[in-house]
Amino acid sequence: MGKKKVITKSGAEDREGAKDVNRPPASVAAKKRGIGRVYINSSYNNTIITIADKKGDVIAWASAGSLGFSGPKKATPFAASKIVAALVEKMKGVSGEEVEIFVSGVGSGRDSAIRSLINQGFNITGIKDVTPIPHNGPKAPKPRRV
Repeated sequence: MGKKKVITKSGAEDREGAKDVNRPPASVAAKKRGIGRVYINSSYNNTIITIADKKGDVIAWASAGSLGFSGPKKATPFAASKIVAALVEKMKGVSGEEVEIFVSGVGSGRDSAIRSLINQGFNITGIKDVTPIPHNGPKAPKPRRV
């Protein structure tokens, strides 16, 4: 095969790589940007909570499945409160932020997640239900001719 060529980097290239290594963690970046929105998606099978900044860029997320809940336990109010606690832990104690909450779905974890956010010290400026509701549904099939 032959000999392998070894390439050495100059000092400038080493400094560029150091910027990526010394990048602040996501929690520090979240504190600088500020939290703006919390999306709660609660279905019959799972509860997913996403924290985003004011522009809508995702800062952190967690779900009941990612915390180790399995089966029907994922859609319980207890799991929803544990998700919020895990998100606050991920954010390294960010609280007192003003947030808007967008709730989607019909699961049992939606109310518990909102209560847990209040207990963690978030100032809630608004709660909006964005569950998709059909206005009239799909077109009915033709009547059968016999």
